[in-house]
Amino acid sequence: MKKSIKLLTLVLVLVTVFGSISVMAMTPYSTYTYTLEGKYAASPDAYTPTAVYDSVALGLSVALDTPRDLFVSEDETIYIADPKNNRIVVLDKYYKYRFQINSFVNDQGVPDALTNPNGVFVNDEYIYVADTDNSRIVLFDHEGNFQKFIEKPQSEVFPEGSLYKPVALAVDNGGRVYVVSSTTYMGIISITPTGEFEGFVGAQQVNVSVLDLLWRKFQTKEQRALSQSYVSTEYNNITIDDAGFIYVTSSSIDPVKQQESVTDNSSSNAPVKKLNTSGNDIMRRTGFFGPHGEVEVSGVGALSGASVIVDVALGPEGTWSIIDEKRSKVYTYDEAGQLMFIFGDQGMQEGNMASCQAIAYKGTDILILDKSSNNITVFKRTEYGDLLLQALANHRNRKYDVATDDWFSIMQRNANYDEAYIGIGQAYLRDADYEGAMDYFRRAADTENYTLAFSQWRMGWIKKYAIVIPIVLVLAFIVYSTFFKYAGKINRKGQTKVGRRTFWEEIMYGFWVIFHPFDGFWDLKREHRGSVRGAFFYAGMTIIAFAHKTSGSSYLSNPTPKQVDLISTVLSIMVPYLLWCAANWCLTTLFDGEGSFKDIFIATGYSLVPIPMFMIPITLCTHCLTSSEMNLLSVFLTISFVWTGLLIVFGTMVTHDYSFGKNLLMCIATIVGMAFIMFLGVLFSGLASNIASFVSAIVVEFSYRV
Repeated sequence: MKKSIKLLTLVLVLVTVFGSISVMAMTPYSTYTYTLEGKYAASPDAYTPTAVYDSVALGLSVALDTPRDLFVSEDETIYIADPKNNRIVVLDKYYKYRFQINSFVNDQGVPDALTNPNGVFVNDEYIYVADTDNSRIVLFDHEGNFQKFIEKPQSEVFPEGSLYKPVALAVDNGGRVYVVSSTTYMGIISITPTGEFEGFVGAQQVNVSVLDLLWRKFQTKEQRALSQSYVSTEYNNITIDDAGFIYVTSSSIDPVKQQESVTDNSSSNAPVKKLNTSGNDIMRRTGFFGPHGEVEVSGVGALSGASVIVDVALGPEGTWSIIDEKRSKVYTYDEAGQLMFIFGDQGMQEGNMASCQAIAYKGTDILILDKSSNNITVFKRTEYGDLLLQALANHRNRKYDVATDDWFSIMQRNANYDEAYIGIGQAYLRDADYEGAMDYFRRAADTENYTLAFSQWRMGWIKKYAIVIPIVLVLAFIVYSTFFKYAGKINRKGQTKVGRRTFWEEIMYGFWVIFHPFDGFWDLKREHRGSVRGAFFYAGMTIIAFAHKTSGSSYLSNPTPKQVDLISTVLSIMVPYLLWCAANWCLTTLFDGEGSFKDIFIATGYSLVPIPMFMIPITLCTHCLTSSEMNLLSVFLTISFVWTGLLIVFGTMVTHDYSFGKNLLMCIATIVGMAFIMFLGVLFSGLASNIASFVSAIVVEFSYRV
């Protein structure tokens, strides 16, 4: 008996374990986000597929044929635009067929019918249908009875001979209708509740290059008329929120420009926008990448390139989702435009789609309309998804303590979700734990909130140690003043010294050169007050300064620190340094230059003094300033580079005893010479590589034959 009980228990455990594994394996896609570096970061499933409804399951006698639009009303009634069958299909909340709208008797008492209806929108009063091929909007009541038309808007603003093809629409709380016409490039068409044309809203920005403008000068009138380079991009879908803000999508933006807008977070070529009634894009884009779909687009074949965004749906707590027709994926963002999760994929398994066309929220579910498979896939929100929405709701309702617990729970499930770190950081910030807040904001790469926390922490530190600041400033002034007085004393003694200079004297002479360039470079060459080792010393100090800037800058100064690559740092300084010396020596020997390669090398090395002199203290100061205050440091850093450039020019002029005009020409020629030397270097390295490959092939061939 005991053995039977043990065996039964073992069987139940195995069934439970393998049953759990099979449930987890039911999701035929991976859910993920992207890190600051643009790398894939796995995430728990926020939605999982629960059912797929085809025409048979929906109870349709005539099957769907390439459906175009999907809408879910507040009572969860589902509307499908089925243009090839010239109808709107209406389903109840259980996905069962109720009725369809295709033919009706119009207001003139004449039988009428929909023709290729592409869009549908429903409010408390009407069912609005974009009757595309009849160039009109048709209004029905909730039982499918005809109410009235909104005909093609009449206005002189429309271009002569333009077509009106409404494919999508949205209606605000006041009854104003916003229409997307597939042949209209001037933006969204705004129509009053009485059917009068109000104007165009939110025309897409046109980017024209200088070359295009120049080429247009040589085009004929007919060529300019046919050119699409200056035509705004049309929209393909639309929805609207309770506040009257319009969300629009576009899939006809140049893919290269669209993907560039992902990384720079700009709105000019964004495939989804949030417009106010004036047509201005007010969408917040605070994430690492613009809310434009896929970030890493270097796929294979048809799956490469920018996302093709065909619809947008508004979810709870300010969230919203877009769908990528190319990849059949859903991208969900919060109201700040930060990516929450990505799910979905192409395929024939339940939960994958062949070609998604429309998306809609239905309670806690997401519905995806597949135009190729002619079905609806239902995705149910998971416990993790519920937790995300709960955290957002508590945060929006100012229940910060509860929201903090939610963020910790989310972080335990998904360490890659940056919004959780931000939420916890904000909780610490409210509790005046500024160091803790800074730590969490840093983990989320949230420089804006980090700056706020750092400012508060710095203010508290100043109040506590107020006396330290003037002491540090006075000490710094005394140290600098004493050092430069000492350097001046050493250099004045060196003017009358005869014989070999010490290494320390040669180093100190650099501080004379930077303030007295003409006399300094003259004595550097004629009186031998500097040396090759002194030049190497300042080149080395410049390398150290750049390495210190890379590794020692504050977080706000360098939010994405990288490990110092000493070899790359040395090459980035020494290669231009040696190229300048070589190119300048080659040219000046042909044009009466009096300086040798050694003279040029020494003069250039001593010209580098301002860079480490400024860069090292500036790097230290980054730990005391906020992002906006660092602009002042950038000014000083620019001064150091300009100062060094002027010293190189003056040093070359004095070394070769050139006039200012001749020296300026030789400096420009030297830069050209550096480029020529680099070209020859690349050419010869390529040639050497080919010769090595050829010799290697001969050796391999010979070894096989022997």
